[in-house]
Amino acid sequence: MNNRFRHLKFVFTWRNYQQILLENFERHLSDCHFHVVAPPGSGKTILGIEIIRKIGKKTLVLAPTLTIRNQWENRLQEFFTEYQDFKNFSFNIKEPSDITFVTYQSLHALHKSFKSLGDFTAFFEKHQIEVLVLDEAHHLKNSWWQTLMDLKNAINPYVVALTATPPYDSDRTEISKYFILCGPIDDEIAVPDLVKATDLCPHQDFIYLSKPDDLEINFIVAYRRQIADFVDVLLIDEMFKTFLIQHRFYRHTSEHLEDLYGNVEYFSSILIFLNKCGVIIPKEKLRILGFKRSETIEFPDLTLEWIQVLLQNILVNDRLTLEDQESYLKSLENELKRMSGFNNGKIDLIGETLLYKSLTKSPSKLKSIVTVVTSEYEHLNGDLRCVILTDYIRKEFCSTPNDQIQTINKIGVIPIFQYLRSHFADKQYLAVLSGSIVVIHQSIKVAVEHIAGAENFSFSEFPSDAEFLVLTPKSGTSKSAVEVLTLLFQQGDIKILVGTKSLLGEGWDAPSINSLILASFVGSFVSSNQMRGRAIRKNPLNPHKVGNIWHLACIDPTASNGGKDVETLQRRFQAFMGVSNKTFPVIENGLDRLELPKEIRAEDVETLNEITLQNSKDRSNTVNSWQVAIDSGSHLTREIKLMDLDEIPYKRQKRIYYKDMVLFFILELLLGLGLFFIEYFVKSIQVILNRGVYYFLNSLVIALMLSFGYRFYKAFQLYSHHGFLFQRIKEMGNAILDTLYELGHMTSKRQNISVIAEFSSQGQLICCLNNASRLEDALFTGALSQLLAPIETPRYLIIRTSFFKRRLDLENFYAVPEMFGDHKKRALIFQKHWNQHLGRSKLIYTRHLEGRKLLLKARLFHITNKFNEVSKEVMTWK
Repeated sequence: MNNRFRHLKFVFTWRNYQQILLENFERHLSDCHFHVVAPPGSGKTILGIEIIRKIGKKTLVLAPTLTIRNQWENRLQEFFTEYQDFKNFSFNIKEPSDITFVTYQSLHALHKSFKSLGDFTAFFEKHQIEVLVLDEAHHLKNSWWQTLMDLKNAINPYVVALTATPPYDSDRTEISKYFILCGPIDDEIAVPDLVKATDLCPHQDFIYLSKPDDLEINFIVAYRRQIADFVDVLLIDEMFKTFLIQHRFYRHTSEHLEDLYGNVEYFSSILIFLNKCGVIIPKEKLRILGFKRSETIEFPDLTLEWIQVLLQNILVNDRLTLEDQESYLKSLENELKRMSGFNNGKIDLIGETLLYKSLTKSPSKLKSIVTVVTSEYEHLNGDLRCVILTDYIRKEFCSTPNDQIQTINKIGVIPIFQYLRSHFADKQYLAVLSGSIVVIHQSIKVAVEHIAGAENFSFSEFPSDAEFLVLTPKSGTSKSAVEVLTLLFQQGDIKILVGTKSLLGEGWDAPSINSLILASFVGSFVSSNQMRGRAIRKNPLNPHKVGNIWHLACIDPTASNGGKDVETLQRRFQAFMGVSNKTFPVIENGLDRLELPKEIRAEDVETLNEITLQNSKDRSNTVNSWQVAIDSGSHLTREIKLMDLDEIPYKRQKRIYYKDMVLFFILELLLGLGLFFIEYFVKSIQVILNRGVYYFLNSLVIALMLSFGYRFYKAFQLYSHHGFLFQRIKEMGNAILDTLYELGHMTSKRQNISVIAEFSSQGQLICCLNNASRLEDALFTGALSQLLAPIETPRYLIIRTSFFKRRLDLENFYAVPEMFGDHKKRALIFQKHWNQHLGRSKLIYTRHLEGRKLLLKARLFHITNKFNEVSKEVMTWK
C-alpha cells in the first residue's frame, strides 16, 4: 500500500534526542507496538505525527481532552505542511479520514452506540483503520481500556503509546492491563537530554515541612496510645490466645495445608502472635512446613503490620469459617471501630488512612504556602511567576472575614487565596483561576476589559474583600477567562495565581512559570508529574529561567521517618528526574537526591526549612549543578539499589551494613586468636617441656574449638548469607543477562554488554548494565529486582545449595523472575546459567504440595523483610 502521508514532511530540524528515537523506532515495531515515555516539552505530539507518517496507514489518534485533540491537528499543519493545507483529517469518529483525531470519551461513546461488539469492530475494519495512537496513555481508565482492548483484539493494529509517566503507582492489575494494551516501554527521552538541548529549563524540587498544630498532635498521640493499649490488652487476652490455638490452621495444620499455602501471611501472623504471647510452637508444625527438627527458627518481632494481617483475615477474609466465634469477633470489631482502626472492611492500626487525611489536609500547609510565596517574591521581585495548584475550590470560605482567617481548617483554592490575601503585602498581584470561580484585583480590571472587551465579562465584589472582583464571563464570550488570565500572568500583571490541578495541571501552557507550589494531595504521581511539567518548560522570552517546584509535607511527630505524608512524597519522587543536592551533583529519580534526613524530628523542622529556603534562592547553583551533572554522563541508566533494612517501624535504630558486620566478626576473631595463642603458649611452656610439642598442638586445637568454634560458625553464616554480596549480586546479574540473551530478548552484541556492581558513596550496593539499550536496561533491572525481592508466590523457586550449606542450614531461596518462571523450559534455562555463575541449585515448582512447603519455608526465611523494601529501581544519568 502506498504511504498515505508521503506529502507530509517535518519542516524543521529534529533535535538530537528526537532523531535517535526515530532512528530506532522501526526495530521496536516487530511486535506492532511502540511505547514511548517522554517528559513534557520533548515534542511527543510531533514525534507521534512523524511515526504516523513513517507507518503510512490510516490512523486513529486518541487524546484525553478536546484541547489536546486540537493540538494534534495544529501541530500537523504547522510542523509538517508548508501552507497548512492538509485536508485528509477528521474530528468526527463516525466519519474517519486518513487521520482521525478524537477523544477517548468519543470512542467509548461510539462503542456503546453499537448493539454488539461485532458491529463496533466491523466499523473500523470497514474504514481500514490500522494504527491506534494513544496520547497521554496514562489516562486510560478501566472502561476506556476495555473498549480499546476489544478494538485492538479485533483489528490487530499498530499501537503507538505516548506518555510522560506510566501509571506505576496504580495497583498491579491496572499496571498489567496498561502494559498489555500499550506493550513494554520501547524508548524513553530523558529529562537531562531536554535540559541539555535547552528544551527544558534547569529546575529543582524543594520540600517545605510543617508541624501539625497542638490539636492535631494530640489527636495523633491519642490514636497511637489507643492502638498500643489495644495491642497490649490483646497480648494478654486469654480468650484471643485460646481462639488462635483452636484455629484450624494451628490446631489441625496438616488437614488444611491447601488453604494454608494459599494464605501464608495469615498462618505466619498466627505463629508470630502466639510466639510473642509465650506459646512454644511445636516442632511438628514447623516440620510439616518443611523445616527440619534440628533447624532453629527465629521468629520476627510482632509489628503492627503483622497484627493487621492477622485481624484483616480474622475479621474480614476468613470470617465465614469462624461463625461459631461471631459474638467474640463482633466485640473485637466494635472495639477497633471505636478507635477508627477498622473502616470500610479494612484494618488500619498504623493510621495510614486516618492520620494521612489529617496530615495532608493540615491547615499548617496554608502557613507554609505564605512563607514560600513571600520568600520567592522577595528574591525574584518583579520576575516572580508563581502558580499554586490544589484539588478543591471550597467556596464556603469566600465570606471568611479578616479576623477569622486563622480559623480556616481546610486546604483549597479559596483558603489559600484568603491566607495569601491577608498575609501578603503586595496583594494586587494575586488572582484565582478555577472552573467555577475567577478572582482578580481591581487594579487589573481595565487590562481584562482591554484584552477581552468590556462587554464580555461582568464583575462583582469578592465577599470578604472589596479590593478583589469576581469575574464572570457572559454567554458568547470569544475569549475565555483562562486565556485572559494566562496572558495577564505572562505579562506580569498577575504574579501569583491560585488554581485547581484539574484546570491548570495538564494541557495548560504558561512558559513564564518559575515557581510552582503543589498543594495537591489527591491523585497519583502521574498527575503530580504532569503538574510539575508546567514549571520546567523553557520560556522563549527568558532563556535564563530556572524553575523551583515546591512540595508540602506535614510531619507525623510520632513517626521517625516523618510519617505518611513524607512517604507519599517518596513514592511520587520515583517519577521525578532531577539534579541532586550533593557536593558532586548527579541526575537521578527518587527523594534521596534531596538528602532529606532518614529521621525527621519535629524539633528539626525549622532548621531544615531555613536551609531549604536558602538553597531555593541560589538559582545559579541549580544551573551549575545541572551543567556539571549533565557533563558527567551521556545516557539514562536503570540501576538496582539494595536498601538498608529496618525491621521495627516507628523506632530509632542503628543501621549496620552487612559488610561491616562481617568485617567486625573477622577482626574480633583474629584479635581473639592472637591474644588466646599468646596466653595459651605462655601457660603451656611446662607442658611442652614435659610432654612434647605433639601433645601441646593437640591440646591447642581442642582449646581453639571450645573457645572459638561457635564464633567461627557464626562468622561463616554471616559470610554465607551476606558476605561477598558484591560478587554474588554481580553473578546473579550475569545469570540474568545470559538468560535474556538465550531467550532472544537482547539485541545488543553480547561482548559489548557487561554487568556492573559497585558501592555508592552512601555505602549502598548498586547493580546495572553497561552499554545496554533502555529496553534492555528495563528487562534486566525488572528481573533482578524480582529476584531480590521478598518472596511472594512465584511459580518457581531457585535454591542456592550445596552439601555443606544443607548441613549448616544455610540454603538461600530466591524467586525465579516472572519472565523466566512462566514456563518450565525458560526456568530451566535460567537455572543453567545460575549454576554456571553461582554454583549448584535446585529448581522447585511451587504449585504442587512439596513445592508449596518449600515456598512457605522460603517466605518464613525472608519473613523479616516482609514489610521492607529490599531493593528498588532507580534511574541515573551516567
